[in-house]
Amino acid sequence: MTTNPLRVAFQMDPMNSINIAGDSSFALMLAAQSRGYELWHYDVRSIAWLDGKITAYAAPVTVQQVEGDHFELGDYRQLDLAEDIDVILMRQDPPFHLGYITAALLLDRLKGKTLVLNDPKEVVNAPEKMFVLDYAQFMPPTLIALHIDDVRAFHEQHGRIVVKPLHGNGGKAIFRIEEDGTNLSALTEMFGQIWHEPFMVQPFLPEVAEGDKRIVLVDGEVTGAINRKPGKGEFRSNLAQGGYAEPAGLTPREEEICAAMGPELKRRGLLFVGIDVIGGKWLTEINVTSPTGIVAIDKFNGTDHGTLIWDAIEKRL
Repeated sequence: MTTNPLRVAFQMDPMNSINIAGDSSFALMLAAQSRGYELWHYDVRSIAWLDGKITAYAAPVTVQQVEGDHFELGDYRQLDLAEDIDVILMRQDPPFHLGYITAALLLDRLKGKTLVLNDPKEVVNAPEKMFVLDYAQFMPPTLIALHIDDVRAFHEQHGRIVVKPLHGNGGKAIFRIEEDGTNLSALTEMFGQIWHEPFMVQPFLPEVAEGDKRIVLVDGEVTGAINRKPGKGEFRSNLAQGGYAEPAGLTPREEEICAAMGPELKRRGLLFVGIDVIGGKWLTEINVTSPTGIVAIDKFNGTDHGTLIWDAIEKRL
């Protein structure tokens, strides 16, 4: 550990909105507090830049593992994020949009003064469903497009498909289209009206019924995994969509995937990353914006990701 307690700011959603039973940010706060770190909480919308100084309105925060009484905030005041804070964790939930990108690019200007994790510029360069294209050899067949003719051709080739927003999160707005193509045109039109960017289309993988594995890497090294299974009446296995978790190890293919990307994650300063793999072989996402899953992994495996992640952060300091 460092000699002096770290001053840590969490850029995240409101404290009263989190589910402490499974929230990874809350677990990291508990671990930081146990080390004697000074904790601050601020909303990303309070970031400002003036004459080269980057500030945010933040409140000191203490946390405890008590449902309904899990935090206490002090008075908000304007902090100089370069002078008053040692480490910032970007933990607000996506979606990844211009607001998210702008905040990240402002925080990138703290480089050399305050350690921001994951590295903000690399987060901008690595949105979940785009960064994964660097490892296309591990992906299922994938189309990123907006034009209906491209989508129809892909559907004709693969039959049942899944359509999802390119910058979504938590399993929201993911649709399955059956082999008859009912609603394919209407869904394509809707996606084009709601989002300006293309969307992602992949074959429906029946293996998802057996689970969608979340594998966590800390500074490029695998530290644990859980298998997430869909709840009743669902094909989405996200825990936020009613899925449930069970313990899991790694297949040889998953070990190969992690070995292929681990050094690059470390090089980019993507310290806490969660990847999603279906059927033990199909890589679907690389989550770098606000990864989750460590609470369930620790529960099943007896690990302590709070310690693992803060140890890795202190090494970077």
